[in-house]
Amino acid sequence: NIKKILVYKSSVKSFKKLVAEGKKDEAKKMLSKVYQTLDKAAKSGVIKKNKASRLKSNTTLLLQKTAK
Repeated sequence: NIKKILVYKSSVKSFKKLVAEGKKDEAKKMLSKVYQTLDKAAKSGVIKKNKASRLKSNTTLLLQKTAK
């Protein structure tokens, strides 16, 4: 479980780092990987479904804000 926690947290952090650096194209490509890791974490019970959904929503909103 600890490994799964680290995987989803690191994917979210690296996504946020890409967005902060302004690398929109790379962030768009990585968004699907972030979704995948969050879904796997929720499926295995590491995080709850609502938290995964909330994190996915926040990452999408973050990407949309920088696209403007």
